[in-house]
Amino acid sequence: MDFMTDRDVQKYMDDGYVVLDGLLTSQECDELRQRMVEIVDRMDVPEHCRTTFSTYHDEQLKTQGNADYFITSGDKIRFFFEKGVFDDKGEFIVPKQRSLNKVGHALHAYEPLYKKVTHSPKVQGIAEKLGLVRPVILQSMYIFKQPGIGGEVTPHQDATFLYTEPLGRVMGLWIALEDTTINNGCLWFIPGSHNSGISRQMVRTPKGTFPLTDFIGKEQAYDDDKFIAAPVKKGSVVLIHGQVVHRSAENTSENSRHVYTFHIMESQDTRWSPDNWLQPTEELPFPPLYAK
Repeated sequence: MDFMTDRDVQKYMDDGYVVLDGLLTSQECDELRQRMVEIVDRMDVPEHCRTTFSTYHDEQLKTQGNADYFITSGDKIRFFFEKGVFDDKGEFIVPKQRSLNKVGHALHAYEPLYKKVTHSPKVQGIAEKLGLVRPVILQSMYIFKQPGIGGEVTPHQDATFLYTEPLGRVMGLWIALEDTTINNGCLWFIPGSHNSGISRQMVRTPKGTFPLTDFIGKEQAYDDDKFIAAPVKKGSVVLIHGQVVHRSAENTSENSRHVYTFHIMESQDTRWSPDNWLQPTEELPFPPLYAK
């Protein structure tokens, strides 16, 4: 039997998202988490993160450093921190393992355990069930949503950041490595909102200008009552249409909410915008999903 049923496909088409239970076993989730502990233990904290504020110029340099570090991270494994985890000397004021917001954006290419999950038969089966002919992997992230400090993610559409022509070619796969609940920051969706295009697009600015990215258009105000919570069990995957509006609240609980997530794109008859922040490189072209 297919991992994804016809009913699941219909729900994804109707609502712009669907939860599929049991993509990973509990042990597989734990292995991914343990591997991330090892990666974080060995990480080199980027210099701009340790910059001490003393003047406005320092602040500008730090902002520029953050932006450079982000925009060149598509083919690397890099570390992005929560606010307020360093003191004014650039030293951790929280345990290292609790300091990170996310790690991205090429775990799927360089970390064997993550690569195996990304190209797994179940994931390939999902893409086949949805009729994808030449899906490629765009990016991957490990998101921590730390207890107590894991910040809110405001309402957005992924296609704002991962723009294609035509639209509707990008899908996120969001894998819960532990139970996600309303208290620890599960996802919330506006069902059916993927049918209304996108309200803004993030683009690279011309070379030599700062900031390095800007937005065309602006995020709409959304009615809070339209959002539906999607708590999921450990090992489940949420399929997220590139245009569906979704958000997550801050994590006010004492439990983390670790997630491995990646985006795929149907590359057949699709134009990837050269203005997107994320661009394939010689070192890492977007790898085909159906390869091992």
